[in-house]
Amino acid sequence: MEKDSDILLKYRAITNKLKKRFLKKPNVAEGSEQFASLAKSLKNQECPQYAGFCCLAQARCEHTLSNAAGEAQALTDAARAFLEAELMDRELGVPGFQENLTSSINCYSHAIRVHIENKQIALAASLCLEVGNVLRKVNKPGEAIAHYQRAAELQSQSALDCLDALNMVAKCKMDTKDFEGALAVLTEMAYLAHERGGSSTTGKPIGAYCDILAKCEITRVLLLLLLQPTPQRIRPEHAQTLEKYTWESCDSITEMYLGEDLYLLLQSVVMACQSLDLESLRALQKELWPLFDCEQNQLLHFVIQELAHPSGEGL
Repeated sequence: MEKDSDILLKYRAITNKLKKRFLKKPNVAEGSEQFASLAKSLKNQECPQYAGFCCLAQARCEHTLSNAAGEAQALTDAARAFLEAELMDRELGVPGFQENLTSSINCYSHAIRVHIENKQIALAASLCLEVGNVLRKVNKPGEAIAHYQRAAELQSQSALDCLDALNMVAKCKMDTKDFEGALAVLTEMAYLAHERGGSSTTGKPIGAYCDILAKCEITRVLLLLLLQPTPQRIRPEHAQTLEKYTWESCDSITEMYLGEDLYLLLQSVVMACQSLDLESLRALQKELWPLFDCEQNQLLHFVIQELAHPSGEGL
């Protein structure tokens, strides 16, 4: 690995070539290539932070050349390099103030802005998702929410992509124990899936929308059982959701995308909670465990905890 002083000398040598001189224009394109080459070399030497600075310099060159695509790519490379440096520091237990993480997020945000200015909305949305995933990876789900929401807004014309981003918002809200917020997002997702996912002939949801509706339905029911809203506080749409699972009711559309067996099991869970039958609920948990995803199993665990040790306010 090169010494810090050698790296600095190479960086300065390229920078000096780009300074304006009398009657001589600097070769910015060549400077960009040299910064990219130095960044690649530093990545190979496992010096991601220095590589990030070189990518930033490259991005400035591309901006001068009015090459928006090159600028956005260099900024994205810088963001990923700074993130790698942050993860390496965390793995080694290096004390610090998360400067590399801050630099990474700033570079991502700049790249997103460049994409939006150039009408590259899909690329901007994909980077928003990437930032959200980065923040969730470093255990900052609360900060990730805004980036996932922005991805959903940018992808509003593509229902499935929008729903994927909203699903990540709901996951982050559950990570932060904002169960009411998660319920609101999942309700929004269910409306969108019903509105955009219906068959042109029958109006009933089809394909991937059925899977999304099933996930939303199960998770919403579990969240309502956990939150235990009073009759005075429960919203009409949430009351209607729970009413579908009384013994007298049978919602054929819900049963269609859940499947008869899962519909009946969920109905049994609702009835067990309403009758405070903890033993039946624990027996149902064993049956439902392989049918639920990890968030749903976690929520059912919280529901059982709340039933066993009531706090009066949900979890």
